[in-house]
Amino acid sequence: MTLSDADRRHLARCVELAGKAVAHGDDPFGSLLVDADDTVLFEDRNRAGDGDATRHPEFAITQWAVANLSPAQRVRTTVYTSGEHCAMCAAAHAWVGLGRIVYASSAAQLTDWLRELQVPAAPVAPLPITTVAPRTVVDGPAPEFEADLKALFRARYQDR
Repeated sequence: MTLSDADRRHLARCVELAGKAVAHGDDPFGSLLVDADDTVLFEDRNRAGDGDATRHPEFAITQWAVANLSPAQRVRTTVYTSGEHCAMCAAAHAWVGLGRIVYASSAAQLTDWLRELQVPAAPVAPLPITTVAPRTVVDGPAPEFEADLKALFRARYQDR
């Protein structure tokens, strides 16, 4: 599917949140939950720098959605995120019944960037969302955000 102007606007906000994550010492990830009327319901940035590696914004979205939305509302949402969901977040997304995912950069891109920066591999395999959650509608990556996101990872790992 071709990304809409609204998709690009929401992804730009995710990249802004990713920048805030880096400013707070976290990996550059930011995400939004948007309803069927294009209203942002929840947004967050990565907060795993405190030692809890599960504090991903996509995971926080699933927790917020369960607490605040009915299953019928959840399925009509879109999750926008700066980076493709990890396996943990993709599984949580599918288990709580959220709708479409739109991401700016892919797990494959992230793997390449981290390898270039000589960052040790994560303990979880970088699987595509559709491998973990095959019925989830997924769109991405969005090439126009690649340079900005790669620079954020460089700032997080190389320039420290």
